[in-house]
This record gives sequence, C-alpha cells and structure tokens, in this order.
Amino acid sequence: MEEFPMNFVLPEPLNGNLQQVAAKVISDKRIDRHDAEVLYNEAPLGWLASLADTIRRRINGVNTYYNHNFHIEPTNRCVYNCRFCSYNERNSRTVWDYSPEEIGRLAASAPERITEIHVVGGVAPGRGTDYYAGLLREIRRVRPGVHLKAYSAIEISYMAKIDRISLEETLSRLKEAGLDSIPGGGAEIFAEEIREKICPEKDDAETWLKVHETAHRLGIPTNATMLYGHIEHYSHRTDHLQRLRDLQDRTRGFNAFIPLKFKHANNPMREAGEVSVTEDLRNYAVSRIFLDNIPHLKAYWPMIGRDIAQLSQHFGVDDLDGTIHDSTKIYSEAGAEEKNPSMDETALRSLIAGAGYIPVERDSLYRPLNRSEH
Repeated sequence: MEEFPMNFVLPEPLNGNLQQVAAKVISDKRIDRHDAEVLYNEAPLGWLASLADTIRRRINGVNTYYNHNFHIEPTNRCVYNCRFCSYNERNSRTVWDYSPEEIGRLAASAPERITEIHVVGGVAPGRGTDYYAGLLREIRRVRPGVHLKAYSAIEISYMAKIDRISLEETLSRLKEAGLDSIPGGGAEIFAEEIREKICPEKDDAETWLKVHETAHRLGIPTNATMLYGHIEHYSHRTDHLQRLRDLQDRTRGFNAFIPLKFKHANNPMREAGEVSVTEDLRNYAVSRIFLDNIPHLKAYWPMIGRDIAQLSQHFGVDDLDGTIHDSTKIYSEAGAEEKNPSMDETALRSLIAGAGYIPVERDSLYRPLNRSEH
C-alpha cells in the first residue's frame, strides 16, 4: 500500500470550512456528516478530486482492480413495483423467467476465464429458500470453481418471509448450497421519507442492514450500494453513508461500495431527470472520503459509461468491475449508453492504464491474480 506523502499540500481551498475538512482528511481523521455536506455543497471539483485521491492512494495505492465476471438474472418478475425500476416486468420491453435448467445452461455458456458469477433478479412471487438454493447448486454443478455472488438483501429477506424462518437460517442454507458473497443491491436510499416515495412496498433500511449484518456474522462478505441522483438531498446521502460506515465499524464485512446512478428511461420517475457527470464525480469523491473503513470504491462501467469510469479513478475509484460479457439488462433497460455491456480484458486494462493507474486482475475478494497472459 502506497502511503501518501506527509508533506502533501492540496491547492488552497476557497474557505475555512474546506480547510478544516481537508486538515482532517490529510491527518487521517474521520470526517462527519456535516463535513461531508460541506464537501458536497462547497468543494471545487478539482480540489475535491485531489482530496479523494489522497484517500484512494492511502488505501489502494495506484492499483485499479477488475475481474472476469458474468451475470445471470433469473427473472424480471417481481412482487415489488419500485418507481425507479426499468427492469421489472411492468416496465421492461421483455419478460423472462428462466428455469433452473436454463440457469445451468447460461452458467455453462459463460467464458472459461470467468472467476465470478453474479446472480440477481426480480423478487419472483412465492419462491423461497429451497428454490434459490437449488439455483446455486445447479450453477455450482456446471461451474464448480467459480465464486457465486448472489441475491440482494431484498431477495433474501423475501425468502425468509415465505419460509417463515430467520435470516440466519436462510443465509446458512444458501451458504451450504454454494453462496460465497452477497451483492449490494436493494439498498436504494435509506431515508424512509424518500423510500416511501420511490419504493414504498420494499423492505425498509433496517431490514437491508440486518441482512448484511447477519451475513457478515456468518462469514459471508458483501458489497453495499446507494441509488443517487433522483429526489434525494445531500443530507439523505450522508445519512446513508453514515449507516453503512457504522455497520462496517461493527462487522468489517463490506468489501466495496458502489454508487448507483438513477437512470430515467422506461420508468415512472422519468420526470426526475438525471444528474450531471460533475455530480457523479462529486459523489464518488465524497463517498471515498467518508467511507474510510470500506476498502474499495467501484465505478460500475455499464452504468456510468467507459469514459466516465476512466475519469472516476481520479475521484477515489479503485475498481471498475469486470468483463460482464453482455450478460446484464438492468441498466440497458434504463437507458444506459452500453446496450450490450461487454469489455474484454485488453480494453479494461487500457481504460485503467490510460488514466495513469495500474490494472490489477482480482478475484471476488480482491486478491490479485497473477496470470501469465498479462
């Protein structure tokens, strides 16, 4: 890990509030929600990038990570009707519901080089733990050595409700069936007054946090997300970040944080529009500075686009996700520029190196993979 030089001096900020926040960051002291809102509201973008890069280099040096991964989205049937969602059967241009056999064939079709299969879909009505455990076993049967990152906290909570069993029992059964880690989806924004407007039927924030805390206790690592850029304010974002940081203080179970940008195509919230690229970069930077205990910050390139993903590395990002292999519809349904997201390793490494960082292939737990082909 590269230590940032102790004599590093940021460009002079515009006011004393920023000077005070910068002094905390440079001296490796934790900022609070008020400080984060100062950064959101007052920091010049280039100055904020320098501050975020301080943390990025302190934690991860100049490495930027990627992996070889493949997505399986079992269904877009869903018991919930979130207003921001372009993916569920009510808003999507197509409807699908793969059988376990079809899931197995999809897994078998993934390139040999992949190290991770990511499984997330709609919350199909009436399906409990045994069904989802069966999908994991089928994938494990055809791809025995691949890391299975599967099921959002919202899917897992629904399984437990259907089966009338505890979250701990649900997660234990999934782990026994082959679950290795949990993605961060379903968090949206934790503030209840916002959830009531954008996803009123969905589990509350405390349930999402409880699923992840239970997973961490069982030795299952997870990621975390935040849906931003719709009707929330900065105070809602800092509340969200605070709750994640508090849980990470207790468990140390989060591997990465992924800010997810609201995209407005093909959903009932289209009138909200989308925030600017400048706001995307500002959000990456503040997230990196505030979440001092979550080791990795990911820019999901199918969502944000290749050019912005490359630029985001200067705003604290140290992970660009993976090759994807045209295996996800979630953001293409919502209007992302990547309609068939796929990027080969050469392109990914070039994207990283082109910004002045070192590309490092990783496994799902961020252990570097030193393959001879590099």
